[in-house]
Amino acid sequence: MRSVRARAALGATLVVAVALTVAGLAVLAVLRGNLTDRAGLEAEVAAREVAGELALGTAYAELEPGDEDTHPVQVTDEAGRVVAVSKDLEAISGTGTSGVVPVSPAPAPGPGDGDDDDDDGGHDPARGEVSTDAPDFANGTATVDGETADYRFASVEATTEQDITLTVHAGAPLAAEQEAVNTVRTSMLTGLPLMLLVVAGVTWLVTRRALRPVEGIRRELAAITASEDLGRRVPEPGSRDEIARLARTTNETLTVLEASVDRQRRFVADASHELRSPIASLRTQLEVGAAHPELLDVPGAVADTVRLQALAADLLLLARLDAGERPGLTPVDLGALVREEVSQRAADRIPPEVSVAAAGPLEVTGSRGQLARVVGNLLDNAERHAARSVGVCVRADGGDVLVEVTDDGSGVPEAEHDRIFERFVRLDDARSRDDGGAGLGLAIARDVASRHGGTLTVGTAPGGGALFTLRLPGREPAAGRG
Repeated sequence: MRSVRARAALGATLVVAVALTVAGLAVLAVLRGNLTDRAGLEAEVAAREVAGELALGTAYAELEPGDEDTHPVQVTDEAGRVVAVSKDLEAISGTGTSGVVPVSPAPAPGPGDGDDDDDDGGHDPARGEVSTDAPDFANGTATVDGETADYRFASVEATTEQDITLTVHAGAPLAAEQEAVNTVRTSMLTGLPLMLLVVAGVTWLVTRRALRPVEGIRRELAAITASEDLGRRVPEPGSRDEIARLARTTNETLTVLEASVDRQRRFVADASHELRSPIASLRTQLEVGAAHPELLDVPGAVADTVRLQALAADLLLLARLDAGERPGLTPVDLGALVREEVSQRAADRIPPEVSVAAAGPLEVTGSRGQLARVVGNLLDNAERHAARSVGVCVRADGGDVLVEVTDDGSGVPEAEHDRIFERFVRLDDARSRDDGGAGLGLAIARDVASRHGGTLTVGTAPGGGALFTLRLPGREPAAGRG
């Protein structure tokens, strides 16, 4: 089944069917048990009446053992012989013996040897008694006057005046119990299909109503896919259920996707614009050199080629970062890495001053090449804006390693602290492209820092210039390492 409504209706119907079946069986069991106990109590009363007569010394011939229509009675002695039965009892089962014909002659209860009370000197003969123990119960059948039926038998013991132990088996009919159970069973079997149809129908309608907003979301998403218009949004129902949250999450995803696509488009446009300038300059120089070799500006062509190569490398690195490339797991000593990057700038316009505070481990885990690019970009940015000095400090801060790069330039306005990390952003728009770069260095640095589980922030240096702080999680020492 491909329909959620159909699966929900079927599932609910099966659950209700199982629940009703179990509940019905439990009801039938309880009903049967109660009615059986009631029949047993009725049989016990009839058995105790007969046992009471026997205990009082009533002779077998004078017994009236139960109502032959409703309470068949069988009396047996200690040897299991039948000594008395109710009238018209033709067959019996469930009492331990199937006999229905009293033994002849049967030992009759009575006053023993026939002496009267005056001859024994006023002696009071022994009295019989009825057992007060709980009777034994059993189900069986009895045939009375040609009709066989099911009965619940109770067995009660009685002791006569002659100390003879007799067992009275009296039965109560189970017809009422069987009729009641059959009636309830028939009602359940008749009502169960109707109940299941109602459950299936209601579940179908409720599920259909509940899933109606989902269909609206699906249609709108299909329309967005067909039109490629990421500015559209799916309808959000007014409810506060899971479907409303799904709609809101879908709209939030569309918003993020729209922003990502717009950013990608701007990136492509900016990259095309940035690439156009060095390519056009290089082409012009080569065309002039081809026509007039003496006018060929070789250093300018080399500079444009280097700038074009650097820009292509930056764009390639950004593309790899956007694709989710994970950094390596190589241990990197940031102190040594900073010294190495600074040594390559010994002949620069403003050689940076380096301070490495090795109060703790300065190792991090990641890609040495990418981290070197971050440090290089920060140094390039600081040298570009510094007036006379650039400082670099590497130190441990708790479990992190910090690289702080400062300059004595004009600093970064607080309102621009986040904007300078966007791609192709240059705060000094009057600056030439050759001197200012393409505006990708800080964006690359923050992306690499984020991929390494760290952060890159900008603040104000003590001297009033810019302070860039790279924070990376320190590398945990290996086990057993001193």
